[in-house]
Amino acid sequence: MSEQKTVDDMTFEEAMAELERVVNHLERGDVPLEDSIKLYERGAALKKRCETKLKEAEEKVAAITLDAEGNPNGTTRVEGQ
Repeated sequence: MSEQKTVDDMTFEEAMAELERVVNHLERGDVPLEDSIKLYERGAALKKRCETKLKEAEEKVAAITLDAEGNPNGTTRVEGQ
């Protein structure tokens, strides 16, 4: 594999796109065992990154408060943002 961006520096979209490439590569079944293990480890890290970014997004959405009519009443900053 060529030089890659670290998983922690990826956006959700970048991590998801690379995860799809990793899965497709592994599904082809033409990867040597050692490379398959490395790809699987990378895929696991990418999956975790995607889950983390989705959780962050869910927390941001949950921080939006609604008034009695269901309109946004303001937002609460989520830690780290």
